[in-house]
Amino acid sequence: MSSPVRVTATVTGRVQGVGFRYWTMAKARRLGLTGEAANQMDGSVQVIAEGDREAVDSLLEWLQSRDAPGRVKHVDAIFTPATGEFSGFGVD
Repeated sequence: MSSPVRVTATVTGRVQGVGFRYWTMAKARRLGLTGEAANQMDGSVQVIAEGDREAVDSLLEWLQSRDAPGRVKHVDAIFTPATGEFSGFGVD
């Protein structure tokens, strides 16, 4: 089994005020991921998710799909080793 990974994704577009963080939390929990989704001052949403690579990739794919709420313009993702700092997935 592979080591858990962490993705830190910055999602830009019309992603605040449309339930984006809550839908992201629901999707991440269904995938068994831990982390958080938080609004940023510049209007973007930062998503940090940890878990197995396949599940993290599924979340990233969903973030960029038409199924995500709002209007996603771009997702910038950085992968690093998981830290294990989260016990679940929440919204900040």
